[in-house]
Amino acid sequence: MNQPLSSSTPSSTSDWQALAGKLTIEGRAYINGAYQWAARGETFASVSPIDGRELAAIASCDDADADLAVEAAKSAFESGVWSQLPPGKRKAVLLRFADLIQAHGDELALLETLDMGKPISHARSVDVPATARAIRWTAEAIDKVYGELAPTPHNQIGMISREPVGVVAAIVPWNFPMIMASWKIAPALATGNSVILKPSEKSPLTAIRLAALAEEAGIPSGVFTVLPGYGHTVGKALALHMDVDCLVFTGSTNVAKQLMIYAGQSNMKRVWLEAGGKSPNIVFADAPDLKKAAAEAASAIAFNQGEVCTAGSRLLVENSIRGEFVGLICEALKTWRPGHPLDPATTCGAIVDQAQLDRIIDYIGIGQSEGASLVEGGQRIMEETGGLFVQPTVFDGVNNRMRIASEEIFGPVLSVIGFDTMDEAIAIANDSIYGLAAAVWTANINTAHKVAKALRAGSVWINHYDGGDMTAPFGGFKQSGNGRDKSVHAFDKYTELKATWLVLE
Repeated sequence: MNQPLSSSTPSSTSDWQALAGKLTIEGRAYINGAYQWAARGETFASVSPIDGRELAAIASCDDADADLAVEAAKSAFESGVWSQLPPGKRKAVLLRFADLIQAHGDELALLETLDMGKPISHARSVDVPATARAIRWTAEAIDKVYGELAPTPHNQIGMISREPVGVVAAIVPWNFPMIMASWKIAPALATGNSVILKPSEKSPLTAIRLAALAEEAGIPSGVFTVLPGYGHTVGKALALHMDVDCLVFTGSTNVAKQLMIYAGQSNMKRVWLEAGGKSPNIVFADAPDLKKAAAEAASAIAFNQGEVCTAGSRLLVENSIRGEFVGLICEALKTWRPGHPLDPATTCGAIVDQAQLDRIIDYIGIGQSEGASLVEGGQRIMEETGGLFVQPTVFDGVNNRMRIASEEIFGPVLSVIGFDTMDEAIAIANDSIYGLAAAVWTANINTAHKVAKALRAGSVWINHYDGGDMTAPFGGFKQSGNGRDKSVHAFDKYTELKATWLVLE
């Protein structure tokens, strides 16, 4: 049995650094119950954005590995070793999996932080428990979901049942590697499918480690696979594979569109996509607590370095309070200054890699060239560490025609847009190709509900930002995707409905 890396959670930077020195990092793929290098022997380096240090060589899988993984997954599915296991028994295995994730929480949090730069305090207090909670909640739900009977004539019985779809390929992003994986693998496994997880090449370490914990929990060989590698190699191979029955994805809208094309070019596999966002956070002058609204608006753009699909990157503020509110935002952002991610006091960590840092810096320059007013941040800092850090940034005087207001930056860059009326706020908020999330701040219950109903977004929060738990579905309208993660609605993505009709003699 794999023992936890530490007996008590570290409490200082030096404690976490000492723990990092004890880490043994696995970089191989996990196929058919065993770790192995890519069939063609290709690797790539996992480089930490904290200091530029190479963490490990990672197996760079491609179509050959995808073929091996899909063959094993399909064989396991057809054998019934997992797919035909009673839901209660699958539940018990997944609950052990969740327990193991919690038991190895320090190690998993450390891998997440070293790999993609998020603060260790967030990795440990948010990412690890949220991952375990997603698996545990889904496991607990699976044996409480019933089939249906159709309203038939008295001499007929119409049964409506759900069956697992088969082999599921899950392609997940680099910003919340474990949480996004858990939202996919938990319902896919709970409903009896075989799952192939393709983590981002930018943050594969926790996915690779989860494979061993899944095996220890009792998930059979072939049922859970991890294939690290690039999107254009192994990701494309999975999307085009004729024996992958379902493809689920979280990431950019452009990649999501390409995956739909691949599905059509292959076997019309089910495709479920959670894509980009440019979420409006609307603050009316009668918001019940402007300081609270400003604090949450700061968190909505600075948490996880702004590398969040639901980031409140468009802040719509009623013009009568805009000047005051921008000042409150700038004050609130003082608690989100970048620091060393292994310092438990750090709230804003490193950007995942150089390409993403360059993208953020480029957009800051675009905002200035478009005529927006830079009122806070906007600089790369701590270059002497070898790490990738940028200040949370605020632009005022923005309009929806500017690229910083219409394009997803995926970094801590906030665009402040003024409005005068409710209708104007709604029009600005909905003037986007995206529709993932939104928020409205007002003390008027009528305004709150009118705006919430009018917003074209999959999640709307009133007088707070980024609410909800595993009981609420998550997903977007428009080009933010389709399907829903979390809640029992997630089971829809991983099951086929079957109608069985019996005529009584």
